[in-house]
Amino acid sequence: MQGQLDTDLTELGRTQAKSAAELLATRSPMRIVSSDLRRALDTATALGDASGVPVDVDQRLRETHLGDWQGLTHHDVDDLLPGARSAWRADATVAPPGGESRVDVARRSVPVVRELLDSEMQWGADGASAPIVLVAHGGLIAALSAALLDLPVDRWPVLGGLSNTSWVQLSSHGEGDALGWRLDVWNASARVASDVL
Repeated sequence: MQGQLDTDLTELGRTQAKSAAELLATRSPMRIVSSDLRRALDTATALGDASGVPVDVDQRLRETHLGDWQGLTHHDVDDLLPGARSAWRADATVAPPGGESRVDVARRSVPVVRELLDSEMQWGADGASAPIVLVAHGGLIAALSAALLDLPVDRWPVLGGLSNTSWVQLSSHGEGDALGWRLDVWNASARVASDVL
């Protein structure tokens, strides 16, 4: 359970990042913003290189801080605290000891989207489909998506895990204060992988 531990991509991870980047670059992103953790930033850099778009970094896109669980395996946590990981997965308000809940993660990441929308006023205004790409981590992506979709917090767990280098696509509808979001794609990937926990 990595959480905010700053690890490098494996060789497989670099290959997956390159495959995803080649496919996502065909969408001609207008902006790329990444977590500062190396595994996300290296993935974002692959997309930036493939699309010719510079990568901005925002620490608020870091993965969920898993507190005392960081660096442990799922089995370690289950052995130490039977049922705790299941309770955490089932309830977006539960945090690991010393860590963040999904609600906490959404609270720090939703402003990133609001700021991007404020700074990219032309995005979506003319029906343009060029995406703004956020490169982050599965836990953050699920929490941010649930919050943007305005799901009731008790329903956040319906958004399951994400495979490595897979993506989610949300599109906006409405304007100004009435701006809303629609879920278009969940857990898409350049190559289907069975690495969701």
